[in-house]
Amino acid sequence: MERLTGRHGKDPIMPAKPSTAIEDGVRFSLYLQRLLEARPEEAVRLAERLDQPFDEAEMHAFADWPALVTDSDALGSALRRLRQAVMARLIVRDLSGRADLDEVVTTISLLADFAIGRALPAAEAACMQHGRPMGEDSGTEQSLIVIAMGKLGGYELNVSSDIDLIFIYPESGETDGPRPLSNHEYFTRVGKKLIALLNDVTADGQVFRVDMRLRPYGDSGPLVMSFAALENYLLTQGREWERYAWIKARAVTGDAEGLNELVRPFVYRKYLDYNAYGAMRDLHAQIRREVARRDMSDNIKLGPGGIREVEFIAQVFQLIRGGREKSLQLRSTRQTLERLSEMRLLEPDAVAELSEAYAFLRNLEHRLQYVDDQQTQVLPATPEGRARIAGSMGHADWGDFMEALDRHRRRVRRHFEQVFFLPTENAPAHPLTALWQDIAEQDCCGQLGTLGFGQPAEVERQLKALAGSQRYLQMPLGARKKLDALIPPLIEVSATFPNADETLSRILSLLEAIGRRASYLALLSEYPQTLQRLASLCSASAWVAGYLSRHPILLDELLDARVLYAPPDWAALTLQLESQLQEADGDVEGKMDVLRHFQHAQAFRLVAQDLAGMWTVEALSDQLSLLADIVLAAALRHAWLDIPARHREDPCFAIVGYGKLGGKELGYASDLDIIFLFDDEHPDAPDLYSRLARKLSTWLTSATPAGVLYDIDLRLRPNGSSGLLVSTVEAFATYQTRQAWIWEHQALTRARYVAGHAGIGERFEAIRHGVLTQPRDAAALASEVLAMRRKMLDTHPAREDDVKHARGGIVDIEFIVQYLILAHAHAVPALTANAGNIALLAVAAESSFVDAGLAEGARRAYRHYRRLQHAARLNEQSRVTVDDTLRAHYAAGRALWAGVFGEDAA
Repeated sequence: MERLTGRHGKDPIMPAKPSTAIEDGVRFSLYLQRLLEARPEEAVRLAERLDQPFDEAEMHAFADWPALVTDSDALGSALRRLRQAVMARLIVRDLSGRADLDEVVTTISLLADFAIGRALPAAEAACMQHGRPMGEDSGTEQSLIVIAMGKLGGYELNVSSDIDLIFIYPESGETDGPRPLSNHEYFTRVGKKLIALLNDVTADGQVFRVDMRLRPYGDSGPLVMSFAALENYLLTQGREWERYAWIKARAVTGDAEGLNELVRPFVYRKYLDYNAYGAMRDLHAQIRREVARRDMSDNIKLGPGGIREVEFIAQVFQLIRGGREKSLQLRSTRQTLERLSEMRLLEPDAVAELSEAYAFLRNLEHRLQYVDDQQTQVLPATPEGRARIAGSMGHADWGDFMEALDRHRRRVRRHFEQVFFLPTENAPAHPLTALWQDIAEQDCCGQLGTLGFGQPAEVERQLKALAGSQRYLQMPLGARKKLDALIPPLIEVSATFPNADETLSRILSLLEAIGRRASYLALLSEYPQTLQRLASLCSASAWVAGYLSRHPILLDELLDARVLYAPPDWAALTLQLESQLQEADGDVEGKMDVLRHFQHAQAFRLVAQDLAGMWTVEALSDQLSLLADIVLAAALRHAWLDIPARHREDPCFAIVGYGKLGGKELGYASDLDIIFLFDDEHPDAPDLYSRLARKLSTWLTSATPAGVLYDIDLRLRPNGSSGLLVSTVEAFATYQTRQAWIWEHQALTRARYVAGHAGIGERFEAIRHGVLTQPRDAAALASEVLAMRRKMLDTHPAREDDVKHARGGIVDIEFIVQYLILAHAHAVPALTANAGNIALLAVAAESSFVDAGLAEGARRAYRHYRRLQHAARLNEQSRVTVDDTLRAHYAAGRALWAGVFGEDAA
């Protein structure tokens, strides 16, 4: 509960004693005054229990509810008296500072749930002569599902609100009594009786006004509907505003899970749905027009900066992202705002202002309704009414109150406009709009050349090809309009880069790839600041442009530069990944997509940071390798959970990485060299772990709608492709010490435990250390290494423009390091450290196994090769430009080769 504060929210105060609190309540609430005058006994109850919230247990104890099931009049009277008691206590507790907003909205929502729960059995009892409604397919008894919509659905009901309900039943069929009815007719009668019990005005007032207009087809639709009919309606006729309404839907009675499974796909799309902006903006525009028409500027719910605008801000993010981020599938506005802050989709300062304004406006809404128990959100016009509201809000006078109100409304309005502002609205046409609109009929080479394109004729050809393509011509009208609005600014921004032609060409290819996905076009339209970032990345890297074309969902990463360029917090990201995987529990394909989305998003953030100069090549490789470790560990855990009849909670199974993964030298498109080990004496273990290895391989390599996770290579396992897919630790140790070839020991120099059972990882490292520190005949070892290098040259001839295979290049330096480890690690165990080639060359030099000057030259060369190789891959080039600097580095590599092996690397 919030801390009790003074009238201006500054200093803690003690609540007024009950008699004073009740007097204040009467002063600010004419409804409470009339109630206590009419029911003196209620004043006694109020004074006795004022310091206790009115909880559900007290509601149950308020009357002998089971005895009232068959007496509708008595039940209705008891429910109405219960509401009066709840309202009296809420009014006084709220106004005296004993209750916070959460208690107020939760208590009144619980009352509504309780009333529905008591009224439904009575409504069913009134129809008992027809028997029980039975499902024609299941043959089981059916129950009415009463769905709470709006604020009741989110447990955020206001004190004098009506309740928005929808009635659904699972199956068609008929009742089994002597006077059978169809289930539809039976539940229609039950629904009408339920409404009457709550809604009818009697001498005791009413429990809640019931509004059924949110049901399918509105007032013209049937009062009740089956699951099948509801599903058909949502699929064929459900409108965008209904998606917004169904966010808060909650089953008060009946099959809640069945309802959620049916409605969730309608509300939450699997993809990022940026079209929600337009739909919500249109809905708000309709409300705004109605407010203006009826002069409702003093309406704190619908007017500018009001409650509805806060709700729209929260819910547009839910509609856009709720399908991907299940933690956003919330019904509470305030909880959703908190989650948006945690995800940094809204700045914490913005959320703090919105939350504070929302609490102020909801408290004000209640005080307006406390006056006469009327559903109103309109500020009073009379001096007396204004004085009452200002006082109940803790302000000295109306002017002081209005200053606070206007401050909150201005903040809400500002944040609303920042979220929903569409830059193209009421803006002048882009200067290049005519160029694109008339591209088919005009010669625009001169204009393109003036803008800065090097080959304007080729650029014009590409633009005309796009405008005349069937893909463009067959686009839905809305999507084509978005594309038409995007191309002129993208032409303009592309022209600002030195490689303007390539930049625009890459962007046009991307637009063609996403053209039929209107949501991605909507993203770029809604966030024009992304266009500069998009062009910058496409200009810098052809690989990035292709990656975005294959995974357009990553365009979402461009929205927030703070997130895009924030160094990764791997601990937090690991927890986030695990949470998302757990949310997909039971859905194997869903988990595979979660892994892919996570890996693609983190790789994209790293490449953006890389292109911004934030990482050295070595540090970047460390990050990409750590990303692979996290993904492999998560995939292993959850693939094991998908193995039926597994004999233990956690597998005695580990993944070992070789090559670039083992040496922490991964690039963006590197495959993973891995092997699988297990250590488990259970009789079923070999079969279970073989199945796990196959399943894990499938999880990593299968193409799903989200793409591929990693390509993997399993050929470095014992006996290569002909060997078992997974080996015991003991068998691996035996193979490495008795059967492995020298080239396999070379490979072992760049191997490490990556994921899985930590004990197996420790045993692997011990085996690796033992193998690498075996004394060897240096001459015989050198002979075998040289023979292996010559064999590689037969299949990969040395070329100066290939830094990997050129003499003195990457492979030569790696072979030198591997030889030094195998020849000398028995004397200097530090050489077995998985520290990378550059660091290990320094260790070898410090131990005088190689000349320090030669080693330093090779270290500089290796760094240069890695940078060149990395830059070439970013631009999808297989060769590098050869210059004197590169030749000098090759010479340094060859010099070290000669110094180690005594022969020229020619």
